[in-house]
Amino acid sequence: MQVLLVRMWTQARIPSAEKELEVAATSSICPAHTAVLSMDCQTGIVSIYAKDDKDNFLTRSANVLNHARATGITIIHVKVGFRPGLPEVSPRNLLFGAIKSSAQHQKLFQEPLGTIPSVIAPQEGEIVITKHRISAFAGTDLAMILRANEIDTLVLYGIATSGVVLSTLLEAADADFRLVVIKDCCADLDSQLHDCLINRLFPARALVLSAREFIEAS
Repeated sequence: MQVLLVRMWTQARIPSAEKELEVAATSSICPAHTAVLSMDCQTGIVSIYAKDDKDNFLTRSANVLNHARATGITIIHVKVGFRPGLPEVSPRNLLFGAIKSSAQHQKLFQEPLGTIPSVIAPQEGEIVITKHRISAFAGTDLAMILRANEIDTLVLYGIATSGVVLSTLLEAADADFRLVVIKDCCADLDSQLHDCLINRLFPARALVLSAREFIEAS
């Protein structure tokens, strides 16, 4: 069994000393126990969030997926979707309640805008999960699928950095998964928030790599 060795750097801030400590740890990623989660990379969402970098974003994401396929890593595609009338959505939910009340917003999750672009689309045998909340775990069978396949390491990327990536990462970290975030396959409309998460919050819980670094680490 091929083992991919990566070097993980986590940063911990000590407020009293006003400095960061870099703690080096070596972790093994075994393809048989690793899954790549490609999250909310749907045509309309990518067009809005990736904007002028859309083609490069899709190329980097496709490279990650093709690398995962070549090395035997499980691939799970996560997308947002709803039944007609959005019965999954409560009016108390500010974000999704706004979608439920707007036929225009709902088009973002319907065909053709709700489909996954062909260059990163699921291939035969790959798992597709439809979610109705921000986190890939909330209300889905993701946790059961990961347990059934003995997955202990998750490679995360998607849109938005402050949405599905953040929510899924925090829940996965609390569930003791090893975590990798592909930083240049994440996007957010708030660039400052994106940078803060990528450079400050995520490294305390995950190994943060570019697509190229992730591929070269194998």
